[in-house]
Order: sequence, then structure tokens, then C-alpha cells
Amino acid sequence: MNNYAGQALIQFIVVSAPWWGTFLMSLVAALVLVPIVREMNRKFGMVDKPSARRINKTPIPRGGGLGVFLALAFSLSLFPLIFHRPLVSGLQGLAGLLHWLPIVILVAVGYADDKFGLPPLVKLAGQVLAAGVAVLFCHMGFSAVFPGLPHWLDAAFTVFWLVGAINAFNLIDGLDGLAAGLAAIAVVGMAGALFCVGLSDSTFLHFSFLGALLGFLRYNFNPASVFLGDCGSMFIGYMVAALPLMTKSSNSFLVGVGVPMLAMGVPIFDTSLAIMRRTVRAVLRREEPGREQGNDRVMTADTDHLHHRILRRFVSQRKAALVLYAFAALLVAIGVGGVLLRGRAAALFIVGFIVVAYIIFRDMRRIELWDAGRLLNAAAHAHALARRRRRHVMAVPVLIVMDVFVLCAAWLLSSAILGLPVNEASIHRWMVLRVVPMFLALVVFRAYQTIWARALLSNYVRLGGAVVCGSALTCAIAILGEVPSSHMTAFTVVYAASVFSGLLVVRSLRPAIRDLFYALDAGRLAETQEASRVVVYGAGLRYQAYRRELVRASSSGNRVIVGLLDDDVLLRNQYIGGIKVYGTLEQAPTVLKELRADEVVVAAKLTPERRAIARKMFAICGVKATQFAFVEEDL
Repeated sequence: MNNYAGQALIQFIVVSAPWWGTFLMSLVAALVLVPIVREMNRKFGMVDKPSARRINKTPIPRGGGLGVFLALAFSLSLFPLIFHRPLVSGLQGLAGLLHWLPIVILVAVGYADDKFGLPPLVKLAGQVLAAGVAVLFCHMGFSAVFPGLPHWLDAAFTVFWLVGAINAFNLIDGLDGLAAGLAAIAVVGMAGALFCVGLSDSTFLHFSFLGALLGFLRYNFNPASVFLGDCGSMFIGYMVAALPLMTKSSNSFLVGVGVPMLAMGVPIFDTSLAIMRRTVRAVLRREEPGREQGNDRVMTADTDHLHHRILRRFVSQRKAALVLYAFAALLVAIGVGGVLLRGRAAALFIVGFIVVAYIIFRDMRRIELWDAGRLLNAAAHAHALARRRRRHVMAVPVLIVMDVFVLCAAWLLSSAILGLPVNEASIHRWMVLRVVPMFLALVVFRAYQTIWARALLSNYVRLGGAVVCGSALTCAIAILGEVPSSHMTAFTVVYAASVFSGLLVVRSLRPAIRDLFYALDAGRLAETQEASRVVVYGAGLRYQAYRRELVRASSSGNRVIVGLLDDDVLLRNQYIGGIKVYGTLEQAPTVLKELRADEVVVAAKLTPERRAIARKMFAICGVKATQFAFVEEDL
């Protein structure tokens, strides 16, 4: 038994020799070459000195990515000689040499930037040149996954894919070991996907690149003694994006595109956020009076990348890098799990999407969504009368278009619920019969003369009456026209309910969006020192009016409601508008201290005795107290 196990182990080692052999060659080469490159760059003066944007506290040489490149080149040169097989099918000979050309261009441009500091546009030109060479001379593209894709579109998409990945890893390279570690996780994920579909012979290049990355991480993980520099970050970004194109896997979209995109999820997400954040901030800066010129460009660097945010939470670079490693590993696991599950991958992706979406939204709401909210709020509160008039004139046509869409969508939904056929004949005969009378009823009931942002309950009752009358008118027309249907009653009820629900959604969109941005702003303000933390005493109609005033003034205010007090004991520990009721006036000292309140707003009608008690209690707590009330005064 032991002899059999030994033979099996020896056979496994022999069969797997190309994989672990190329991995070890790259690993050892990197361990030897990176220190040599580090000291060479130090003598050349290529050193990152501490600054406001840099995290390192001591001067550290950059340009260490050259060592990764040389280690990979050493491994790739020896592999065919030792194992007598190409790293990737079809890349031997001249084809293999041509694939080095875009890599050499990127390494040269990156190393020049590390030494001399090239302008951003020059770097971008070098990246586009390398991607263009990869498409024209190395025949890279997505034709294996999308056979019917036009050549010009395939070329454009490939250049965008390569340049995007290069810049994504260039931007994420801000912590010790981060970019190289994320690249290693991405390579493991792509190799794992290829193993799952039986393309293990296409993974030699992955193992060689992985060895070079891990060898470099020995010197780059915190505390780092050398940085990748633009030379290394651009090179590994290109390699991660080019690996699936070199292997030309046509097995499935998930293997060829899906897993690589998930494997690069962290850099792609960070780059997308950076573009959105910088664009919004550039627009905001241009509109701020007295702002310095030249600081409103999208390419202006900032300190709100993912690694900066996580570092602010964990302080330790090592912990911050491990958190991002874990997030990247989660995305890779979702992708590889989808390849394994194949037909059952949908459920895994739904769960993964929910988890990732929650993490993304939680991270975005403090910065990107708040900045976007400021921009939209500024546009919504523009004081130019002409612009306000144009928006007012366009409001009714837009509402009509949305209502007609709701009426048509409600008809399709009702037909689907009742299992009725939807074809050209039914659309001409029944959709028109339902939509036109309902729309006429909305016009007659003055649905387009109502300011829905200030609607009262009576307005919604009138809207319901319009839907009922429209449905009755439809039935009357059908009976008089002798086109009755066996589903007339059921369809009328379902259609009326669908229409009314859709109309309510359309009319609640504006206040819902306004409340959403207020909630985002309030969540951000609650975590800052500059905001005034308000506890409201009274959770009735006056509180609702006060909160509405805060929503309207959110662009210029810095007050945030953190809790409620109310004398109704049944409301304790309940939530009103997302704000918790902590107790009655008697619990005020404890609640105000717990919530670190700066002021109290009384939004309730108090008797003189109760008012005196409240004034005394708030004075003891040392917080400012004001009264919010509906006041009617003589002019």
C-alpha cells in the first residue's frame, strides 16, 4: 500500500512538473532579481519620499516591477527548453516573440515615468500604443468568446479592456503589497476556472506569472522595502487583462470574460468610483465661487481610493491589504463557483450580487453618493427663474408620458397575470380600449393640474376616483360596442389595481429621491464632527413638518436628527421615518448623553407646566433647546 502511494506521488510530481517547475523558476528568479533591481533603482535616485499623499514614512525605492518582468522573462525563456512544450498553444516562435512587444513598451514607459515623471497624457499614449500593438500584431481579442463580433468593435473593446486594466492596477497600487497581491489572487482565479473546464495546459503562463508575483511580495508586503512603481503596476495590469486573451478560451463566456472581470473586481470598482467621484467633484469645483483654478480636473489625484478608506478604518497597512485581499478572493470564489455549478450558477451569482452590492453601497454612500447628491441638489435648487420656468413647463408633459407608460405596462401585467394572449390584434383591440378611457378620466379629474409634490389625501382620493371612473367607462364602451369578454370583470379589477399602484409610484418618485439623498446626507453628517446632532421632542405631525424642512434645506444645513423623544410610552423603541423613539421626556438626560446631542428641538404643543419642566431639564443637560411650531401671526 505504501509502495503504491509512493509510486502515485512520484507519478503526480512528474506529471505536474511543468506547472510547479515554471512556478518555482519564476519565484526563485524574483527572489534573486528584485533586491538587485531595488538597489539599482536606489542608486538611480528612483525613491518615493514621504509626502501628504504617500503612506510610506521612510524613503523607499520604486520601479521594483522591473524585477517581476525580468523574473517572468527568465522563466518563460527556460520553460520550452526544459519541458519541450510551449507555455501557451500557438505562442511559440515569432508569435511568442511578438507578444513581448506590448509588454516591453509598457515596462519602458513605466520605468521612464518612475525615473523622470512623465505627463499623464504621455503615459496614456504609451498604454494605448501597447494595447494597439497587442491587437494588431498579437491578434488579441474577444473573438473566441464572441465569434460574431465585428473586427473593428472587437479591436476597440480589446484596447479599452487592456488600457482600463492597466490604469485600474496603477490606481490601486497605494498600499504595501496591494496591487501584486490582488494580481496574484486574480491569476489563481483565472487558472482555477481553466482547470474546472479541462484546459489545464493553458495555465502554464498563469503559474509562471504567479511565481514572479509571490517572489516580489516577499519584498513588497508590509513593511515594504521596494515599490512596484508605474513600471510594475502597468505591467501586471496588462498581464492580468491579457491572460484570458492569450489562452483564447472559447469554452464559455464565464471562463473567458466573467471570471477575469470578477478577478479584477477590486481594481475595476476602485477605478469606476474614482472616475465618478472626480468627475462630480470637478463639476462642483467649477461652480464654487472663488475656487482655485487648475484643481477641477478629473485626473487630479485624491485620497479617497478604496485602500485609503480602509486604511483610515484599520490604521494598519497590513490589515487594510488583507481586507481587500478577502474581498477579491470572495469575487474570485463566486466566479469559479459559477463555473463549477454551471447550470445552477444563477443562484450563486444572485447571492453574491446581493452581498457585493451591499458592500459597495455601504462604501459609496459616504463619499460618491453624497457628492452626487450635492450636485443634483444644487441643480434642483437653481435660482435662475428662466430655468425654473422651463422645468415647470416640462413637468406636465413628462408626467403624461410616464402615466401613459404606466397604463400600457399595467395592461401587459394584467394580461400576464390572467394568462391572456398578447399579440398585435389584442393590442389594437384591447389595449387602446383600456388606455384611452383611463387617460381621459385622469384629464377630467385634473390629475395634471395638481402639484403632486404638495398633494393631500384628497388628491389621492381624486386619483383613485379617476381610475374607478376610467374602468367603468371602459366597461361601458365594451358593452355598447358589443365586444364583451369572459374576463371583463377580473381584468377590470386587476387592471385598475395595477394602474393605481403605478400612478402612485410615479407621483412619489420625486419626494422619495429627495428623502433618499437626505438620508445619505444625514448618515454622512452623523459620522462627522461638524454636524449638529439634534434630538426632537415630539413625534407627531409637527415632527414630520420639521423633518420636511430639514430635507428641503439639506444642501445648506448641517443638522442631523439622531433620535426622538415622545410622551406616548407606546412609541418607545419604535421607529418613525427611520429614527428611533428612545423614550419620554423623563428619560431625556440619559438619551441626550447616549446620543451625544448638541441641541433639542421641541416639535410638540406643550402646556405651560410641561414647557417649564422641559426647559429646566434641557438646561440641566446643558443642550440648546428651541421650539418648532406652526405660528399664525397678524400681518
